Amino acid sequence: MTDLEKFEPRLDRLQLGMILTGAFALLLCMLLGLRSPDAAQRTFQSYLFSYIFWISIPLGCMAILMMHHLTGGWWGYPIRRLLEAATRTFLVMTVLFIPILFGIKYLYIWAQWAIDKPTDPALHFKAMYLTKNLFLVRSVIYFAIWLTLAYFLNKWSYEQDRTGNARLASVLEAFSAPGLILWGIAVTYSAIDWVMSIEPLWFSTIFGMLFMVVEALAAMAFVILVLRLLSNTEHIKKIVTASQFNDLGNLMLAFVMLWAYLSFSQFLIIWAGNLKDEIPWYMTRAFGGWGALAVFLMILHFAVPFLLLLQRGVKRRLHILSALTGMMVVLTLVDVYWLVVPGFLNERNGPHLHPSDLFAVIGIGGIWLGTYLWQLKKMPLLPLHDPRFEGALQHEHGD
Repeated sequence: MTDLEKFEPRLDRLQLGMILTGAFALLLCMLLGLRSPDAAQRTFQSYLFSYIFWISIPLGCMAILMMHHLTGGWWGYPIRRLLEAATRTFLVMTVLFIPILFGIKYLYIWAQWAIDKPTDPALHFKAMYLTKNLFLVRSVIYFAIWLTLAYFLNKWSYEQDRTGNARLASVLEAFSAPGLILWGIAVTYSAIDWVMSIEPLWFSTIFGMLFMVVEALAAMAFVILVLRLLSNTEHIKKIVTASQFNDLGNLMLAFVMLWAYLSFSQFLIIWAGNLKDEIPWYMTRAFGGWGALAVFLMILHFAVPFLLLLQRGVKRRLHILSALTGMMVVLTLVDVYWLVVPGFLNERNGPHLHPSDLFAVIGIGGIWLGTYLWQLKKMPLLPLHDPRFEGALQHEHGD
């Protein structure tokens, strides 16, 4: 009997409801796009922004999972299965990426360069990189890397559960070191292709790393929230202690600070450089409605969680910590919206929510969450034979 068996009927209904809701929302989103070329463009823009947000969670989960295998920390034991379940959703995310390929001409200015040659000398150089065929090839490479990493991380974890082979812990550790490097390269280049190239004149060498942190923060907040929802299961209740919640809170605090550091560093370097190709990116986002949204993010995405996560009492109480993480998941959605949407020419006057934004977020999110619940039920909630944690529970309770 698995830890989730008594909850399976409820999870089955929730899973089916999410998938059906997501499919219906995507259908409505598609119907909105069929009204006119302008509506199609706005729908594809909404879909891209929503997709970038939802794929951030499994990408961040993959990175945290490999970090756990490398460090062997006790903090990762109760969330390891939650992380692995997220990595097994990449096949669905690969399929959900296909509409973006069909919408390239609506999303990226460079997709028209074959017809209208760019006049800026810098764009002549970038035109060799920004082509539809190379965009497709690189995207295939990114997904091939992520799917391969997910396959072996889950394959060896399943074998460890089934056979109790202690050597597999070392195999997972050795695999995770180059895996993190490949993950970082793929995330960096995908952020350049999928987001930065919306405004092809602009560039930032920190951009890829900023997206790595956004993904890690979103994933950390998400798994803590899921852990809270599963905290009444028998095995989770026995294994998870206040000190582990404290460790998870500390890790999320580190990601919050790193997000603020990279965001401010990028702003400071670009503003100090005062280069005409770089400044307009911030001129769009620092004034008017977008500027107000930036202040909102500085307060609620950094200042508030930073001050709360410094307090030991907040991190050791799951109901408080989970409420904070739920807020962080929503704010990560806002952050991705602020990073992506102003790049589209028709959205530079300030935020203006469209029905397609809501339908795309619910549509992709419903399908992804339904798939996540399906994968979560496939394995026990806790690793069964990881030699690094044998006797750890007794030690924790002995303390």
